[in-house]
Parts: sequence; structure tokens; C-alpha cells
Amino acid sequence: MIKAGIIGGAGYTAGELLRILIHHPETEVVSVMSGSHSGEPLHTAHPDVEGNTDLTFSNTISEETDIVFLCSGHGKSKQILENGQIPESSRIIDLSSDFRLNSNSHDFVYGLPELNREAIKAAQNVANPGCFATCIQLSLLPLAFAGLLNNSVHVSAITGSTGAGQNPTATTHFSWRSNNASVYKAFTHQHLAEIKQSLQQLQPGFNESVHFIPMRGAFTRGILAACYTKFDGDLEEAASIYEDFYSLHPFTLISGSQPDVKRVVNTNKAIIHLSKEGDQLLVTGVIDNLLKGASGQAVQNMNLIFGLDETTGLNLKSSAF
Repeated sequence: MIKAGIIGGAGYTAGELLRILIHHPETEVVSVMSGSHSGEPLHTAHPDVEGNTDLTFSNTISEETDIVFLCSGHGKSKQILENGQIPESSRIIDLSSDFRLNSNSHDFVYGLPELNREAIKAAQNVANPGCFATCIQLSLLPLAFAGLLNNSVHVSAITGSTGAGQNPTATTHFSWRSNNASVYKAFTHQHLAEIKQSLQQLQPGFNESVHFIPMRGAFTRGILAACYTKFDGDLEEAASIYEDFYSLHPFTLISGSQPDVKRVVNTNKAIIHLSKEGDQLLVTGVIDNLLKGASGQAVQNMNLIFGLDETTGLNLKSSAF
């Protein structure tokens, strides 16, 4: 059994990890670290796991841990590594933004399986992608792989409130978010850097602008991204490019109908739809921001690292309502 630990165990992504790992056939959760809940049962922060585990939050990670998931938030993962809080033999999957960009100062592999599956299999440490970045990259990577991103890309994407984390803020609490929508970080969102990095990995000459308008939606989980760019071929050619690219990737599906968020909530799926108007190709993608955009993808990466089928423990089911 793979012995798993979580640091930053009280937040949304840690809760999703627990729900998956507790029922994962090849994994045992051995320690969950939380400074604010140390000594308390896990269900004090995650009520839905009551009856599924007797574990309590700790203030250390067990030396027996084979893999540690870092869920402590952006900027904190570097501190955790510097403080030596992780057993030297443990693999690491970081769900923060600390190690997503390539650098000689760290040895983290960027953990988008549809882009870096073979490198992830051999990795000691993996940087899990951002949620917006995952959805947008999955919508654009086939075009980059074919060398066909030769014009500006325009993206409008909307996310649920869980993408902002568990602690309420002026723009995430219910009375503001409900029956509301807003734009934020237009053209400057932090996920743009990793998106461009991945596109350039597949299309080294890519130097076009990616114009990204992120939006907050009045729902709790899910992302819908609408991406469009000039495409000289016809729709059948585009569909062939996408189907070939994702033919061996079990969680990314090309659909003949426009997807909506409810089709992927509570699953590790990404659903992509293509349409064309004039010379513009519209690629619409949907994911669950907490699963394919975070914890589900982290477990997918864990499966790859330990030589399991990448779908193991991730047969999660959505609901139409």
C-alpha cells in the first residue's frame, strides 16, 4: 500500500484528497497535518468523512510516508521544504503555485498528465497545475502540438467560489457571490505564465498573446473556459487533431455537444467541444476545479508515479442535478 500524508489538511483541496484516498484501493492515509486542528478528528474540518476514518490531525508527518501532498497554499510549500518537514524518502505533489514554472532551483515536474505523462512517471516531485491553467491548456494543447497556434488566443473563463479557497473574503462569501458575477485579474491572472510555458513546450516558436478574462460565478465548483483563435482548416480537421492528441488520455473527452459544468462536477473529467464560425475555432472546455483542477489530478499524478493505472481510485460519478 502507498502510505500518503497531507500537509495543510483542513482546506478544500485536502478534503477532496481525503475523500479520494480513503477509498483508493492502493493507498493508506497515515498522517494529515494541520496547525489549526492538531489533535482533532479529521471530521471536525471535513464532516463528510466521519465514519470513514479514525485519523486525527497531527502537527508532523509520519516518517513512513511514501508521498506527501502539499495543500498549504501559495508561498508556503517552499517554506515547508526549507524547514525539513517532509521525510527525505517521500515523493511530493505540491498543489500550490510555488514550483509550477521551470527553474534550475527546483526539481519539480509540471504535473499535467496530458502534457508530461512520461516525465511524471519518473518524477520524485510534481507541481500540480492550477485549475484555470488545466482547463485552458487542455483546450489548446492539441493546436500547439500541431504547430497551429499562430495567432492571438482569446479566453473567457468562469470559476466557482471554491477556487478561492476555504477562508471567506469580500468576494467569496455567500451574500456577495450569490446571484452575482464579476471579472477579476483581466489579462494578468497568475495562471497565464504556466499556460504559456506549456504551449511553448509543444510549439517552441509560440509567442502570440493569450488574452485571458477570468470571471467569478455564482456556483461552488467547476470551470468553463471558452477559447477562440484563428484556424485555417475546417472543423473536421480540428476534430481529428484533438481526437488523436487525447486518444490515450482517459480523462479528457472530445464531445459533439456543448458541455456544461454539471457534466463534470464531482469527476476527474475534462470535456472539450469544438465549433467553427468563419475563420475562428471555438474550443469550450469544462472541468471540476477541485478535482481535475486540483486533487483529482494530484491523485492521477500519484498513480503515474507509483506505476498504477492512472484512473485507479478516480471512477468518480457526476450528477445531472
